Amino acid sequence: MDAKRIVLFVIFSTSLLFLWEAWINEQARIEQIHAAADSDKTSQVDPDLPVPGDSLTETSSAGESSQIPENADARDIVTPRLLPTGEQIKVVTDMVVAEIDTVGGDLRRLELRKHPSTEDKNTPYALLQSQASRIYVAQSGLIGEELPNHKTVYRPESAKRQYEMAAGENEITIRLLADETNHVQVTKIYTFHRDSYVIDVNFEIKNTGENTLRPFAYYQMLRDSIPPPSNTLMDHSYTGAAIYTEAEKFKKIPFSDMDSNNVDYPTNADNGWIAMLEHYFLSAWLPGPGQPREFFAKRQNENLYTTGIILPVDEIAPGSTRTSSIRLYAGPQEQDNLAKLAPGLEFTVDYGWLTIIAVPLFWLLSFYHSLVDNWGLAIIMLTVTVKVLFFPLSAAGYRSMAKLRQVTPKLKRIQDQYKGDRQRMHQAMMDFYREEKINPLGGCLPILVQAPVFIALFWTLLAAVELRYAPFALWINDLSTPDPYYILPVLMGISMFMQTKLNPTPTDPIQARVMQIMPVAFSVFFFFFPAGLVLYSLVSNVLSIAQQWQITRMYDKPAVSAENTNKSKEK
Repeated sequence: MDAKRIVLFVIFSTSLLFLWEAWINEQARIEQIHAAADSDKTSQVDPDLPVPGDSLTETSSAGESSQIPENADARDIVTPRLLPTGEQIKVVTDMVVAEIDTVGGDLRRLELRKHPSTEDKNTPYALLQSQASRIYVAQSGLIGEELPNHKTVYRPESAKRQYEMAAGENEITIRLLADETNHVQVTKIYTFHRDSYVIDVNFEIKNTGENTLRPFAYYQMLRDSIPPPSNTLMDHSYTGAAIYTEAEKFKKIPFSDMDSNNVDYPTNADNGWIAMLEHYFLSAWLPGPGQPREFFAKRQNENLYTTGIILPVDEIAPGSTRTSSIRLYAGPQEQDNLAKLAPGLEFTVDYGWLTIIAVPLFWLLSFYHSLVDNWGLAIIMLTVTVKVLFFPLSAAGYRSMAKLRQVTPKLKRIQDQYKGDRQRMHQAMMDFYREEKINPLGGCLPILVQAPVFIALFWTLLAAVELRYAPFALWINDLSTPDPYYILPVLMGISMFMQTKLNPTPTDPIQARVMQIMPVAFSVFFFFFPAGLVLYSLVSNVLSIAQQWQITRMYDKPAVSAENTNKSKEK
């Protein structure tokens, strides 16, 4: 029992540390927002284009019009804090509301119509945006002398400035024209699809000169390090860049590594993608398979970072036209859809070191949701399933605790007898356990074995975008945020109190007092947990209470019968 209390104390202490760290992170996020808003909005730095490394250029021959600037630093791109603006082209589909700026042809804003913002349920979540205090945009361009890049001012091919997907229409195409320079005519093309967060970004390059061209295209995400707002202090999700290749698999590129120029990632491959991640959402550049590519990730200036991909364009003979194509995914971290888009993209849903357990748990949770169409009921069904699977192990632990409960008075007498000699007291207790065939750690082992599964389920529920604004019943209309009336945490505390009453009473008065305080402390702590996590814990406790009560009742009956028999003999 001492070991069990130690485990509970460690869990409780760790939880308090998590809460403290979450509060510190939230304060840091607020300070970053204020600092960005107060920064010099007029500061301008001459940008340099990214330069492909030897892996892409050693087998290519560039003509005059694709000559790479000699003074540019490889994979370097510096962007002013306040982005210049031109005309905006608005695109509305069934899934997104997008704004494209004619300066650079940047995708400056992207609202997800089916995912409300954190601050206002009636406003779509803006994944991409360009403001003085918040920058997160998708940029692209060509590398070569006088070729258009993300600073070039484009002209819309159509006079329309607003597009809306009509019934029966499956895609919207926006064509932006760059002025012809150095005998090269470039068209930048965006294609938005129905029922999809994937946007096709293409460059159509026509060589009207006499020299053969071999340009390169780059595609990048520019954003600051400010994490998105959160409704819970338990948000420990990762905000930063990530990369995936078949050789090195999934790797994170934290902003702190870019600050110190200590980035560690594969710079080139013929497969893989690069992305920017935040809680619940991501944006990722997804080149086609087998296409040579070079990755880059770098800090640009104060609180601005760039991650992207450089792709070679096929040789363009005089009079010919070539196309550079890539897919941009900007949307929620929905595991089933991500796995279909690109290998490894599902790893952007971050479960940490318990991914191997969390993935099947989420699959089972999704399966239950498909049956009942309610994420709260699916959580309850998943919790019941986990408890059933661990029933034999839990039963063994509860049987051990039931035995200890029966012999607690005898243990108390041993402690009183040897209270002046702790060594003899512990030896006498071990002898007593051996005589009674009781394992004092029997109640602790099941907890340790089940802990990885319960922790994995904890992170599964915390990371699932499907729970965001998902209602359960009555007053619970968002399982990803805390219970607004704290009813579930209070019920959770009551269930913990009932569990302590079923456990043997600690012989140590200090330990007994701690066990009485813990239900209250955990109730307060659970005030900050998302409702889905509290629901899982509450259901798990209720099932544990039922199981423990039944086992304890079974062991108490023989003890009562034996006591009655002894009394009868005495008479």
